[in-house]
Amino acid sequence: MPLALLALAIGAFGIGTTEFVIMGLLPQVAGDYGVSIPTAGYLVTGYALGVMFGAPLMTVLGTKVSRKQMLMALMGLFIVGNLLSALAPAFAVMLIGRIVASLAHGAFFGIGSVVAAELVAPDKKAGAISMMFTGLTVANVVGVPLGTLVGQSVGWRVTFAIVAALGVIGLVGIARLVPDMPKPEGVRLRHELAAFKNVQVLLAMAMTVLGFGGVFAAITYIAPMMTHVTGFADGSVTWLLVLFGLGMVGGNLIGGKFADRALMPMLYVSLGALAVVLALFTLTAHDKLLSAVTIALIGALGFATVPPLQKRVLDQAHGAPTLASAVNIGAFNLGNALSAWLGGLVIAAGFGYTAPNWVGAALAAGALLLAFLSAALERRAGVPSTVVTGAASAEQRTAVHH
Repeated sequence: MPLALLALAIGAFGIGTTEFVIMGLLPQVAGDYGVSIPTAGYLVTGYALGVMFGAPLMTVLGTKVSRKQMLMALMGLFIVGNLLSALAPAFAVMLIGRIVASLAHGAFFGIGSVVAAELVAPDKKAGAISMMFTGLTVANVVGVPLGTLVGQSVGWRVTFAIVAALGVIGLVGIARLVPDMPKPEGVRLRHELAAFKNVQVLLAMAMTVLGFGGVFAAITYIAPMMTHVTGFADGSVTWLLVLFGLGMVGGNLIGGKFADRALMPMLYVSLGALAVVLALFTLTAHDKLLSAVTIALIGALGFATVPPLQKRVLDQAHGAPTLASAVNIGAFNLGNALSAWLGGLVIAAGFGYTAPNWVGAALAAGALLLAFLSAALERRAGVPSTVVTGAASAEQRTAVHH
């Protein structure tokens, strides 16, 4: 495997870290700026909305320059955004920094996947793409917990400064190791947009929003929930995030394994179990051992939905999957933003730090209902899910992460 993949993996590691590390640092950020926890939750919402709008926008803009140049520009945005967050004198400035960094997220993974695949022989493309996404996986197991520990020990600003430094390493690596590649052919936007006339595409994206939103409703406010309700010390949040990350890795592998075998049944099981576990979290959050187990399960069940949800979108938009893939990456983050906002509302309304778990359970249950509706409409139409093979299948695998 070429060393260029290491540069892409470092970039993915930094992006994954900055997206999720804020969950463990919300109390510290809120305290420094003198804002409430729900208000601090806008840092999650703002980032997610930035990814939602930035993914398709940057993907289209990326067709105007070479892929290497676009990847370098995206890492530049990432660095600027995290430095702005680290140095922000006011909460509003930090929110702007989060949004700037988020614009790099979706397009980096989309374009980076294409570059990774082109760097190796045809029979090694999946392995190359997997190696790049290893950076995102490791971020959730190592980067986020360590970033949380650093933030709680020496200050959250140091965490974002370190993440910006990772971006610099990724940028230098891309500049030196990724070869120049020709500018991609222009995107036929009208053809790509036509995929969104398909009701099944819209239903699949709605499942993405609600299903993954269920996870973030609970995880966004995990730090105040665990410290104020469960009784964990601030430092314990780090290890709880490790459990969430390990659950995420396992669930993602399981979801990917079964998505090709039985996609809809996999969605029924994972979404249904996720709704139940999130509802139970309102009870298990009062016990340290049970809450730790529940957090791992939320990570596993939540990320078990990612491969089948992404594949469902690409199956239904098989004629024009490029933009649909980018928009679905945004849909995951729309779910993040929606759930973080709703979770903040119920906390602000006085229902307590466990109330977001009920929000998450309702969102996951809504996604399950949409899955049943989608399958029913498909049976009524008498058209089976599109089975994508060959080159299209390889393209799908490049987008089975947000």
